[in-house]
Amino acid sequence: MKRIGIVDTTFARYDMASDAINEIKNTVTGVKIIRRTVPGVKDLPVASKKLLDEENCDIAMAFGMPGGKDIDKVCAHEASQGLIKAQLMTNKHILEVFVHEDEAESDKELAMVCGNRAREHAQNLIKLLFDPEKLTRKAGTGQREGFKDAGSVKGGKH
Repeated sequence: MKRIGIVDTTFARYDMASDAINEIKNTVTGVKIIRRTVPGVKDLPVASKKLLDEENCDIAMAFGMPGGKDIDKVCAHEASQGLIKAQLMTNKHILEVFVHEDEAESDKELAMVCGNRAREHAQNLIKLLFDPEKLTRKAGTGQREGFKDAGSVKGGKH
């Protein structure tokens, strides 16, 4: 049985982890999902690493919602660096699923981005875990999680 770690924050204004968990449960069977919640984005790396190391998860997702101020962007960058380091230390994927509050013009649009990004990254996790070739077939296609896909560059493959 594959084990999936999910980490989210109380700082976020949308429960992306629940959307991802529902997407995973509705798509695959035979997985165990272990969820942890931490205060903010800078707490995500250690919680993710603990799920991979101590709970023997095969892969993890880290959900965060940094604010729109400059300090929030710095904190998000630091958290991202920590998540990268945790991946290198464990040799396992941690999908970083961040939605910045300034990505949307309204709460309604922000909720749409959060839900879409969570579900689409959950599908990416499933592909990484069970059928990585599906991701290879999408290489160069301008996939965007949360918003409409950008598509391939004219003249390029795909």
